[in-house]
Amino acid sequence: MVDLLEKEEGELAVKIARKTIEHYLATGEVIDRSDFEVTSIFYEQRGVFVTLNKKGALRGCIGRPYPDLELIDAIIDSAISAATKDPRFPPVHKKEMADIVVEITVMTKPELIDIEPESIPEMISIGKHGLIIKKGYYQGLLLPQVASDHQLDEVEFLCHTCLKAGLSPHEWETGNVNIYRFEGQIFKEKVPRGNIIEESLDDSSCR
Repeated sequence: MVDLLEKEEGELAVKIARKTIEHYLATGEVIDRSDFEVTSIFYEQRGVFVTLNKKGALRGCIGRPYPDLELIDAIIDSAISAATKDPRFPPVHKKEMADIVVEITVMTKPELIDIEPESIPEMISIGKHGLIIKKGYYQGLLLPQVASDHQLDEVEFLCHTCLKAGLSPHEWETGNVNIYRFEGQIFKEKVPRGNIIEESLDDSSCR
């Protein structure tokens, strides 16, 4: 069982992401992780995504889905990438950070759904699971909040993840793809540089 972040640890994760981005945009340098005083959970290997939203619209979302870095390093790497390397958007300018809400999703290890295709939707819980679909060089990932935000059912969520991977929407039904599910713990600023909350997808509202 993977340990969850405590509220204070989630708040710190978001603050690390924001400070990392603002430092990088101001100096062009990667912040030293020793600048942060963290708990032991930040030295565990975890997957993480950093999402940036500006005035309600997505401004960047990049992460590391697999637990191949210690959490603090994964946050620093993903924060810089979300701000400067998302191919869908131009790099964030430092002045924009006053209008950007920073969000962190700390992931569990992706778990292969190894059953017959017709039973796969039964293994997905909307508001709990995110999805990864892989076929050869094609890969698509959607965070758990995507299905909740867009009110997708299990089949629609699978189809949208296939499209994210560059595949036909019903490729998941063929048995020729690998489908993984994961869970995510989400922390976000309520407003730019404001209070940080843990988001419950049961209540809620890169993407």
